[in-house]
Amino acid sequence: MIQRTPLYDSHLAAHGRIVNFADWEMPINYGSQIEEHHAVRQDAGMFDVSHMLSLDLTGGESQAFLRHLLANDVAKLTVPGKALYSCLLQKDGGVIDDLIVYFFTPTHYRIVVNAGTAEKDLGWLCLQAADYAVNLKPRRDLGVIAVQGPRARERFWTAFPASRAASEALVPFQAAEWNDWLIARTGYTGEDGFEISVPADEAAAVWQKLVAAGVKPCGLGARDTLRLEAGMNLYGQDMDETQNPLESGLAWTVDFKDAGRNFIGKQALAELRERSAQPRTFLGLVLLDKGVLRAHQKVVTAQGEGEITSGSFSPTLNQSIALARLPAGVAPGAVVEVAVRDKLLRAKVVKPSFVRHGKSLI
Repeated sequence: MIQRTPLYDSHLAAHGRIVNFADWEMPINYGSQIEEHHAVRQDAGMFDVSHMLSLDLTGGESQAFLRHLLANDVAKLTVPGKALYSCLLQKDGGVIDDLIVYFFTPTHYRIVVNAGTAEKDLGWLCLQAADYAVNLKPRRDLGVIAVQGPRARERFWTAFPASRAASEALVPFQAAEWNDWLIARTGYTGEDGFEISVPADEAAAVWQKLVAAGVKPCGLGARDTLRLEAGMNLYGQDMDETQNPLESGLAWTVDFKDAGRNFIGKQALAELRERSAQPRTFLGLVLLDKGVLRAHQKVVTAQGEGEITSGSFSPTLNQSIALARLPAGVAPGAVVEVAVRDKLLRAKVVKPSFVRHGKSLI
């Protein structure tokens, strides 16, 4: 069933070009996608991310439940509002989804999952929660707006000056509750900013105040090129249930430090790690010849064949870039070939990410 966010009418009023994204009617752009991309890199832009599902987790065994459920360890979260990025895994280590979890108390967390996997994730969470004294509450009553860019926080405070006292001291990956809002210093662009969760019936007014403060509405197209430049994975392209975090550039999200913590997928990942049995690595590509890199293009290396998982033209770098799953042994600095139509084009292997805080990292 096609769904709409609380900001759907705002997108239409701003002449957003609407597309079907994971069964949600969402704006791909409002005009020039490249201008929207540059607005985020150079000033401030905003995205409607209300299609993502927030879940409130409460109950006496909330921490124990999450320590079993997630590959990363929520026991590291001790400061109220602090957030953690993690993968949700199958027993074989395959990635069900990637998500963010916010800590408020050991008996109260918020989990934010992707739109396209929301129902699957909720079913999995409820199944696993059956053995724990916890309660999961989906929050479809919220609108969520991501305000991103070097001037994002400044423009947000211009629109909502009373929020500054609650949010100015936030460090990256930390959130604060302000009235009935949640203001999180998180994002998916490689720039600073906030992701703001507000009651759905307030979302349109918040959006308009941000427009008046100079924040540019941006669509899914710019969000994708921004996250690719930042080297951030997209679920369903860069990883899914057939791949594990170790071969998806996400080994840093798997916490093995507590030997007594038995999280779902731990045994499978530990066996791979102990056997050094990971046949593939996850790296970036920068195209040296003319052309555009796209998902599923074949990569030819001295160690064998690989495949691009995400690829596009980078507006910031003015050249084509990609994320790719490559044979083990391929290292940054190598030059490989990519099959683009009927040609083999040269590309340089680099470490993701490509751009952060408006600056090239390659």
